[in-house]
Amino acid sequence: MVKNNRNWQTKKLGNLFNITSSKRVFKSEWTNQGIPFYRAREIVSIANHKPLKDPIFISEDMYKKYISKYGKPEKNDILITGVGTLGICYIIKEEDKFYFKDGNIIWLKNTSDVNSKYVEYFFRSDMLKKQIKSAPKGATVGTFTITRANNTKIPLPSLPEQIRIVKILDEAFAEMETAKKNAERNLRNAKELFESYLQEVFNSEKLKVESEKWEEGKLGEVYDVRDGTHDSPKYQKEGYLLITSKNLRGGFNTRNAKFITEKDYRKINERSKVNKGDILFAMIGTIGVPTVIEEEPNFAIKNVALFKVSKKQSNYFLKYYLDSPFVIEKMKREARGTTQKFVGLGYLRNFKIFLPPLVIQKQIVAKLDTLSVSTKKLEKNYQQKIDNLDELKKSVLKKAFEGEL
Repeated sequence: MVKNNRNWQTKKLGNLFNITSSKRVFKSEWTNQGIPFYRAREIVSIANHKPLKDPIFISEDMYKKYISKYGKPEKNDILITGVGTLGICYIIKEEDKFYFKDGNIIWLKNTSDVNSKYVEYFFRSDMLKKQIKSAPKGATVGTFTITRANNTKIPLPSLPEQIRIVKILDEAFAEMETAKKNAERNLRNAKELFESYLQEVFNSEKLKVESEKWEEGKLGEVYDVRDGTHDSPKYQKEGYLLITSKNLRGGFNTRNAKFITEKDYRKINERSKVNKGDILFAMIGTIGVPTVIEEEPNFAIKNVALFKVSKKQSNYFLKYYLDSPFVIEKMKREARGTTQKFVGLGYLRNFKIFLPPLVIQKQIVAKLDTLSVSTKKLEKNYQQKIDNLDELKKSVLKKAFEGEL
């Protein structure tokens, strides 16, 4: 495991820590205030310095009862997520005061000369992740149990060497994190630049005041607006593709699309046959992601709106309009449904649009196309920087735990 240093040893975590968990706290004992009660999801949040969503608590009396009987994590102990996102570590600080869920969080009590931050860095490495991936699977998610934790192997140098490695990793990761945040900010700015231009072009309140050439209408008056089937046809291993909103995300794709019979395909296409140049629009769950079909299709659609655009209009002008923040934000606000939001066919047909003459539509599309190409190039560059930094972190960690730093 370690290439360049014979003084390193490979030890099991169970030889370095007293590994246990908390005792069970029942849901009926949760409160709206008091001492924070953390599950795996909260450990992931605090480990990544992110705010907690919908925090839960137990009473002060309940907290005192449990820690007096079972103890509490002390400074430099480590909590590790054992379900969901596995292997996320949080090192206990002196001021910490919380209780945590049994079973899904593994408690490493630091009882030996081992640097907790060194162990935390090891849990970020691919070397450790390969061991975690071999953990048995639970009913719905993988698990990292106390037994598995006890048997997890770690390459271990002397304590002074651990401290030296941690110092190097702290400095390197701080620099990489700053660079990553800058790249992420630039990525957001590139996306927002294009969205702000869409907002400027298609904000109807602005158009009402400033434009005499743009005419107000409804989508159903200007375009042939239909939708796909809402039924659930019988699926099979092969046949005709059935496209849903998930196949529009990130650009049109057929990943994980279901197959239907020729009979169902023809039945659906009696009312909603898709042709080249048409626009598909997600109506349920995901609302938006308008997509122009650029090749002759051979599929049917389900829970997806279909816009057929006449030669008197520009399909890409409509695509950009439906993709503008002004339109999407309004539709999401007005969407119906509780567990899953949706916009109906009637709503889409009655949705207002302001339209310039076709020649102006084409001019706007040309400008947006040029800006889109530029922003996507920027996005690709910034995303590549982020990916490169993530790979660099992996490389540095690999060297660290192979004794090459």
